[in-house]
Amino acid sequence: MGAYILRRLLLMVPTLLGIMAMSFIVIQFAPGGPVEQVIATLQGQAGDRLSGGGGGETQFQASTESTGYRGAQGLDPAFIAKLEQQFGFDKPPLERFGLMIWNFARFDFGESYFRSVSVIDLIKEKMPVSISLGLWITLISYGISIPLGIRKALKDGSTFDIWTSGVVIVAYAIPGFLFAVLLIVLFAGGSFLDWFPLRGLVSDNWQQMSWPDRIIDYFWHLTLPLIALSLSAFATTTLLTKNSFLDEIRKQYVTTARAKGLTERRVLYGHVFRNAMLIIVAGFPGAFISAFFTGSLLIETIFSLDGLGLLGFESVYRRDYPVVFATLYIFSLIGLLATLLSDLCYTWIDPRIDFERREV
Repeated sequence: MGAYILRRLLLMVPTLLGIMAMSFIVIQFAPGGPVEQVIATLQGQAGDRLSGGGGGETQFQASTESTGYRGAQGLDPAFIAKLEQQFGFDKPPLERFGLMIWNFARFDFGESYFRSVSVIDLIKEKMPVSISLGLWITLISYGISIPLGIRKALKDGSTFDIWTSGVVIVAYAIPGFLFAVLLIVLFAGGSFLDWFPLRGLVSDNWQQMSWPDRIIDYFWHLTLPLIALSLSAFATTTLLTKNSFLDEIRKQYVTTARAKGLTERRVLYGHVFRNAMLIIVAGFPGAFISAFFTGSLLIETIFSLDGLGLLGFESVYRRDYPVVFATLYIFSLIGLLATLLSDLCYTWIDPRIDFERREV
């Protein structure tokens, strides 16, 4: 097992390099980089002044020809060169990529271009929102899916199984962001009730509250976002649990256990449960990471929750490349480690599985 883990860890290196290289290449062809962002801002502020005067046209032509930026109208070429040096664009692309990889290997992500704060501090600041959403939605999803999937397997083909399948499929088909808007209209000061807050993870006076009031306030703010996220989160796991239990119930060892006089509960939870839950439990790390990083952008925006999803979107929009590449690197690394952990969970749950002895 040690050799298998070592091989997987070593394979993560070229995988990460490939992810970062492809992203870096795409970024090179994307218009509107940070230098252009600053130029556009300056031109917007000084547009009126540059539009007048006879010498403006000559200065515009000289600036455009010397810098290569179509938006650098009337700006000093030396200023443009200084901007490029500030953002690191005075170096060739290959050198910039090599320097970025070297810094990332030491977990040195630099500072945000436009926020004047280190990327690590920025991620730490946004982390509580994403952790809250990812952790609770995973627990809620598994807490609903596993009992419901077991019940559906035991009642396969019954009225309960049919109507719950219909509910699960309909819930899965409804977009989470659309349901979030409906919740706001109904319960967050829209056209009807004003029961829940619409902004933030906690109230402004949260630090002055007692611990019981802090806990209540925290879940009070999370109620609507979690309902919107969990609407479709449990559909896949529910059906997977049901099918896994059905496959195990139909096997010969279950018939043998029943023939020995074991109670149905003992057969179900003493024999079937462990084998049926193998794929469900082993997939928990991946499910948590997926919910932690991918499912909250629109929900964070709708409910004004300043988390990693919103941070990533704003960084791409503003071309804040240190934040973009740092979050991509961290998310990719954690995703690869979660995949390895999921594979190891198989061997911990069922010792009969051994990746070292599998045939290649």
